[in-house]
Formats: sequence, C-alpha cells, structure tokens
Amino acid sequence: MKTMLKLALLAGAAWSAAATTAIAQDAAPAGADAASGQVAVDELVVTARRREETLKDVPIAVSAFSAETLERQAANDITTLSQTTPNITVQTARGSNSTLISYIRGIGQQDPLWGYEPGVGLYVDDVYVYRPQGAVLDVFDVSRIEVLRGPQGTLYGRNTIGGAIKYVTNRLGDEAGGKIRGTYGSYNQTDLLVEGHAPVGGGLSVGGAYALYKRDGYGANLTTGAEHYDKDVQAYRLSAEYKPNDDLFFRLAYDRVEDDSNPRHGHRELPALVGGYKVLDAYDTQAGLGDKNAVKTEGLSLTGEYHASEFLTFKSITAGRKGHTQTLIDFDGTPLPTLDVPATYDDRSFSQELQAVYSDDTVQGVFGLYYMNSQASGEFDTIAGNLGVSIADGGKVSTQSFAAFFDVSANFTDRFKVSLGARATRDHKRSNTFRFFYLGATRSPYQGGTPRPILQVRTNYSAEKTFEEFTPRLSASYELTDDLNTYVSYSKGYKSGGWDMRGDAFLTPQTVEGYDPETVNAYEVGLKGNLFDRRVSFATAAFLSKYKDQQVTTQVVVPSGIASSVDNAGASTLYGVEFEANARFSQHLSGTVAVGYIHAKYDTFSRFVPGGAPNPVNPSQTIPAGGQVVNVADLYGFQNTPEWTGNASLTWRGTVAGGELQVTPMVSYRDDYQQFEQPLPLLDQKAFTLVDLTASWAPEGGRYKISVAGKNLTDERYRTGGYNFGVATYNNSVIGFYGPPRTYSASIEVKF
Repeated sequence: MKTMLKLALLAGAAWSAAATTAIAQDAAPAGADAASGQVAVDELVVTARRREETLKDVPIAVSAFSAETLERQAANDITTLSQTTPNITVQTARGSNSTLISYIRGIGQQDPLWGYEPGVGLYVDDVYVYRPQGAVLDVFDVSRIEVLRGPQGTLYGRNTIGGAIKYVTNRLGDEAGGKIRGTYGSYNQTDLLVEGHAPVGGGLSVGGAYALYKRDGYGANLTTGAEHYDKDVQAYRLSAEYKPNDDLFFRLAYDRVEDDSNPRHGHRELPALVGGYKVLDAYDTQAGLGDKNAVKTEGLSLTGEYHASEFLTFKSITAGRKGHTQTLIDFDGTPLPTLDVPATYDDRSFSQELQAVYSDDTVQGVFGLYYMNSQASGEFDTIAGNLGVSIADGGKVSTQSFAAFFDVSANFTDRFKVSLGARATRDHKRSNTFRFFYLGATRSPYQGGTPRPILQVRTNYSAEKTFEEFTPRLSASYELTDDLNTYVSYSKGYKSGGWDMRGDAFLTPQTVEGYDPETVNAYEVGLKGNLFDRRVSFATAAFLSKYKDQQVTTQVVVPSGIASSVDNAGASTLYGVEFEANARFSQHLSGTVAVGYIHAKYDTFSRFVPGGAPNPVNPSQTIPAGGQVVNVADLYGFQNTPEWTGNASLTWRGTVAGGELQVTPMVSYRDDYQQFEQPLPLLDQKAFTLVDLTASWAPEGGRYKISVAGKNLTDERYRTGGYNFGVATYNNSVIGFYGPPRTYSASIEVKF
C-alpha cells in the first residue's frame, strides 16, 4: 500500500503539474528575462531515433547529458549514469576496472564472459561496442551521452532489450582549437587530458585526444604489497574529417584503451575456515594469485554522409573492433590456492550499416541495413586447491548477424504524429566449448601451467544455431501545446540465444542444447516538454514490460567443483514510472531532479531440483526420485534493480573575482538491491545515498578554468558486486566488490 501510494503521488504530480499549466502557458506573457532568453533551460538535440530531434519531440524515454553537465557532475566515466539516471545500473564488473555491467529497467547482463550477450547496447558514435571488456568509457572528448530506456529493438537491434547508451564524441569543425587539463587528487590521483584539432585545408580537418588516468589503490594486497583498487589507464582518440562541399562528409576515427590497473580480488565478507584469514578493510585483500592485469581494446570506423537532396541523406557506418584481456580474480582472498581464477578473453568484430534518412514537413524516417561478423573467445582456470584440481573452461562463439529496419513518422495534423518501425534480425551462431579437469591445483596448460594430460573431459562439443526475430515499434504523439508533447508507444526487444561457456556436460547434459533468445514487450506512456516560459523542462514516463524466456545464470557448488547452467527459466512483469526535470530559477540558480520507481517481479522462475532434496518452496516436502522442476518465483528477485532511484542537484553561477564561479552540490539515492536472483543477505546492498560537490572558476574570456570536486563526501561503503562460495570446499569464500570511497580532486584546464 505504501509503495502504491508513492507511485501514485509521483505519477500524479508529474502529470498534473504539466496539465494545470498548459493553458496558462499559452495565455501568460513571457517575462523580461524569459523574452531575452537569459532565464531558460538549454534545449538539447539528440539522435535517439537516428535523426536529429529535440528531446521534447522524441516519443521515447531519453536522458541526455551534455559535456557541460557531465563536467559539473565531475563524471570521470560512464558509471556516473547510475547516480543521475532513473532506473539504471551502470557499474564496473567484478575483478576489473574497465569491464562494464549495465541494467536498464531491470534488464541487462551481469556476466561478462565471452559468448554471453549484454542486455543494454553501448554505442560510440553509432558503432556498437560488442563486448563489455574495456567498455567503462572515461568521459573525455565527448559532446553528450544519451540513455535510451526501454527496448530499442527496431533502430538498434539485438541486445538492446533493456535499452541503449550512446556516447557521442565531438566533431572537429573547421576551426583550430584544443585544451590541456591536469588533475591531482586523493590517493595520488594524477590525470592528464590533451585534446586538439585543426583544419588542414581543402575541407580536411584532423584532431586527437590523449587521456592518462593514474591513481594509487584505495586499499592494498597485504600478501604481495601491491596496490588494490588502483587505476592505470591510457586512452587515445584520433580522427580526420573531410567535407569537400555541403553535401558530402566523411569521418575516419580510431580509438584505443589500455588498462593496466591491478586486478580487483574483492573483499572477504566472512572469516576463512582454514588459515585464520580475517575480514579486512573493504578495499584490502590477502590474495595470493598475483597482480597482473591487462585490458586492451581498439576500434576503427569510417562514417560517410551524402545529402542527396534537401530531404534525403544517405549514411554509411563501417567499423572494426578488437580486444584482449588478461586478468586474475582470487575468489578466496587468501594466499592459499583455494579458488583462484586466471582468465584470458579475446574478441573482434566487423560491422557495416547503411541508412537512408528522409525528412520533410510531413514525413520523417530512416531505413537501414545492418551486418555484423564477430568472434568472442576465451579460457579461464578454476584452481580448486581443496579438490587438488584445476578446471579449464574455454571456447569460442562466432556470430553473423543480418538485419533490415525502418522507422517512419508521419504528421497527420500539425500536432498529431504516428510512428511505425520494425526490424527483422537473423543471427547465425557457432560455438566450440570445452571443460577439462587437470590433476594438481596449479594453472592448466592453457594459462601457462605445467604441461600435463587431461584428467577428465567434462565438456567438449561444437554446435550451431540460427535465431530469427521480428521486433516492431509503434508510437503516437500529440502536442497539447507548442511546449508540451504526450505519447504512447509499444516496442519489442530481443536478446540472442547461445550456449553456457561454463557448462558441465557431465553434470548437466542439456548444456549442449544451449538456451533460446529472450524477449520483452514494452508499453509506455509519457509526457514531456517545457513549462513557465521554458524555465522548466521535464519528462515523465510510465511503463509496463512483459519479459519472457529470461536467460538466468545459476552457479552452485557441487562435490566436483562449481556447476553452471543458463536456462530460459523466467517470465516476469515489470512496471514503473520515471520523472526528470531541469529548472532555471534565475540567472544565477538552476537545478535538476530525477526519480525512478520500478516494480520487478517474477511470474515464473523454473528451477530443477534433484531427487531427494528438500522442496525449496515447501522445505517440509522432499523432491521425488528423478528430480522435479519447481516454480521458485516467490523466492527469487531481480538483480541490480533498486525499487527507487533518485537524484537532485543545484547549480549556482555568479561573478566572483572577475570570473564566473559555479558551485554544484548533488545528492543521489539508490534503494536496496540484490546482487543475484537469489537473495543473499551477506552480499545484497542496503539503500544508500551519495553526496558530491563540485566547483569551478573561470576568468572572463574563459581561456582557463580551475575546478575542485568532492565525491562520496559521507564516505559510504556500498557493494557493486559479489560472489557466494560460502562452503568449506572453498574456505567460506563470500566476497564483495565496493564502489569508491570519499575522494577529492583539483583540476586546471587551459584552452588554446
């Protein structure tokens, strides 16, 4: 009852505030400040539908953050989106500084293992970033970041079942310029950013950016003496733009990320049963596996645009990406080789997209073809000291994806528009998977260990499948006034099927059959626009999603190691509301607010329980011989999906000492959430609040700027991930991974 009351109040406030002022807006004369444009929120243009539109006109729930906004938030990387965007989780994966885990409206993918598909698509300048390794993008050389909530199966295709994140970099233009920014902060943070661009002549411009991020660890590895939770990242971007005339444009872009930060081994949440190892500070470890970690990703893309007429533009996006990861995770957090996992990942992809964009006063739309050829492979050892074995899991998944799509809007009247879109996708996948047991609790030959014969073949198979899906979208929007737009929409999302790379065919023979795609049907109603002579811009949405054939990963401890399965175990219903607003109260004061609520509940969650085991739904009963599939929906919940999320900030601007001073305090809230589908009190995170404060000063003319930032000022300790192997076989190994502590930094930036 309390939750429903909050939901009703939130939705009612958003809708009634707009509705009661709609008539007044048309009648009220603009004030002097509003007429001059000095007191009004900025209007941001986005490309959520692959064509330029203002936020108000897009019938999609979109959050957009300009470079200036991201700077005010002291956004170091895209994980800041978790603080500022409703119903979203964007965080660093367990064990790494640069592997991405993302969820939108309860849908995503927690496991970054090769072969598993993400549920949220990440795009850099419309190029799909295929794998999560190296995808925690640092914020530099950025024009804006867009977050599209809800399935984007029509325009963006497979694996955008939860939504999409678009990272849009700066274009070079035809004027020379650049900047240098240096930052020093807590834990010896030392960052350097250099950007520059210049016209060469004949319509050709070149530019580049280099970023270096270094920081000591928040903690230490007490066994090796190495830094723990440190940062050592270099990133490069180079581009060339050629515009010989107003009708032609080409852009060649290259990017590379090198992350040599030490591995994050996690924090032991329980004392060890053997060796007397205790619970340490949240950022310390006693891991003995080592401190070598390396992630390298790079991509090359060529974008071409041809304006065939006033109404028609053709566009081509050609891209290739590849990555290599060498990483370690010591899951037991002790010098003992109880549960050590060295791993290697490799991936590469090629994609080609062709678009035709049409726009006149009546019809606007995009038509396109898409092709991707990708390979993802890897191998990891599970060194199980108490079992005296090393388990090598490895394989490769190759994917060829084809799609044809369109999205067209038609103006039936000056205020009423209908949009229709659809995408037909065909994924052909081939997989090779193996799981070998080696005698001896040391690295297997795949990870550079002593060559020795295989003790037991648990899995070794090849398979291939073709998955096809049709994902339509339909929306209708109506402008209540020149400043208010309301819409309703239906969309379908799809995530491809595959095979469990950890599957043990000896324990679970069905693993060789793989798992099917999952789909979601989403319904949304929204209202967005401007109020009070554009002093306030806002967007609100209410959504309902029916999620089917959910791919659920389950790992359980068994006498021979760890048994993994990926099953289409779930079907669920998700609904909620979101509200975002920007306000300009005066020439000196502005503010933002964002609130999200989501109710995510399984309708069914099928789990096989072996014969003789207690029935998890009714422990007084015993499962009959042969086993039984049990619906445990009432016992399970959604991971990485807080019921409530919220954010509020204020920015004061004024002239101080001959320059402009900006001060921005920001508060963000995340409700409690589970790390996995099954509740785990030792790992699940309680609700927490983060408080940040940034300030900057720039003299008149703005050639240089001085900035300071304080993040997590109340020094909250909060988990962003964890693993549960709390049994004697693995020395009571329950470990958590934590977000950053309180930090301070100061920057100076010089433009030229």
